[in-house]
Amino acid sequence: MDAVTGRFFSWSLCLALVPATAQAADERKIEAALPAIDKLFADFQVDSHAPGLVYGIVANGRLVHVKGLGVQDLVQKRPVTPDSLFRIASMTKAFTALSILKLREQGQLSLDDLAETHVPEMRGWTYPTKDSPHIRIRDLLTHSAGLVDDNPWGDRQTPLPEADFTRILQQGVPFSSAPGSHYEYSNFGFALLGRIVANVSGQPYRRYVERTLLTPLGMASSGYEISEWPVERRAIGYRWEDGRWKAEPAMRDGAFGAMGGLQTSANDYARWVAFLLSAWPARDDADDGPVSRASVRMLAEGSNFVTIAQRNGASGPSACRQAAAYGFGMRIAQDCDLGLTLAHGGGYPGYGSHVMLMPDHDVGIFVFTNRTYNGGAGPAWDAAMALQKAGALVERALAVSPLLAEGYATAGRIYAAGDVGVARDRLAMNFQMDSELDSWRRKLAGLKTEVGACQSDAPIKASGGLSGSFTWVCEKGRVSGSILLAPTREAQIQELKLAVKLP
Repeated sequence: MDAVTGRFFSWSLCLALVPATAQAADERKIEAALPAIDKLFADFQVDSHAPGLVYGIVANGRLVHVKGLGVQDLVQKRPVTPDSLFRIASMTKAFTALSILKLREQGQLSLDDLAETHVPEMRGWTYPTKDSPHIRIRDLLTHSAGLVDDNPWGDRQTPLPEADFTRILQQGVPFSSAPGSHYEYSNFGFALLGRIVANVSGQPYRRYVERTLLTPLGMASSGYEISEWPVERRAIGYRWEDGRWKAEPAMRDGAFGAMGGLQTSANDYARWVAFLLSAWPARDDADDGPVSRASVRMLAEGSNFVTIAQRNGASGPSACRQAAAYGFGMRIAQDCDLGLTLAHGGGYPGYGSHVMLMPDHDVGIFVFTNRTYNGGAGPAWDAAMALQKAGALVERALAVSPLLAEGYATAGRIYAAGDVGVARDRLAMNFQMDSELDSWRRKLAGLKTEVGACQSDAPIKASGGLSGSFTWVCEKGRVSGSILLAPTREAQIQELKLAVKLP
């Protein structure tokens, strides 16, 4: 792809990142929406005074579009490309969270372990009240460990030597609240998770992530120590202050790398996005990623400190209020238009970034910039809405289970016979208690009088392994219906709804 013009990848150039499940996103409609989306990011780059920017769209397991704007550095003026290296700040937290979940998967720790079990220096800490529970690993993952919000301070701690971090832990830290009582964002907490990864795995945090996640995913240009890559490849970080750009110091890897130190490129990061999206839906095919699909889906487990939030971007304030919570290294929200979303911003001295995933549609959008705290959440979410309005976001269809298929076939036999009695053995014990057989006969007779015979072999749309909805085309109209099976061994029908479908 031409990173300057931003032309859409042709099929021959499309980078296959992971084996895709059944395609959900409509890639032709994505292509049609690209001019408007390119303008969103171009305007953002100019308006936010970002020297450079790169953004990408991942769909159906592929990086289908990527575009670089501006320059990596203001001296040599090297253009931003899909291989330019950016620090992605707090988007690193998902890598840390998944490392913890990998260790859990291997039986090396539990999310309900006390953090002090794996970080002995914490055992002498003084908690804010006598009834305060001690910090669990789960509390650190969900920012509910009682530690203070520390973005301005924490961002500058990346190069802190491990020995200095150990001394801080030995001294103990003040608490903002009792652990487990509410959400408060903590970079210090994720630095603690990095120490847990190191102590449990027996290797430095960065090495564990590189060997466990980055290398298996083919992310060969990603890592924590920026000095290991030539400066010609790096996007140099700047802040915009007093009407001009000022270079930020390049921080080396250290004890706080687990909260925000990862450096990556658009081409590499697209592999990560595709891998995360491939965890949905749960299924039976080969599960050969570096971490199991079940563990990846745990990133979406919220902390239960749910808030009502506005969607990012121009369409948010007037269009959608989200139910949102912090999961494991990701902000989780149910969006009224986009469904389940996982998102995270990255703010850092010299850099800003954002990623948002739509697992229901197998689409992810990310953006990196080289200007301090210039996250890009607005254009990323506006781009998602542009795809939604273009009809490019197609919800992934759930597979119809054998039990649901059998129940659905039974519903067709019932309608054809005009009597639920023909399927007594397929009805759960509550079915006839909720509505008598004679009542069902009258209802079915009324439906058949109004619409006639129906083609009851139309596909059913599964909403789960034991439930679904359908529409039948009939002689004189249509019938809409839904079926719900019981939690019994035979999965009998506990509820069947049929009604004339209005135009």
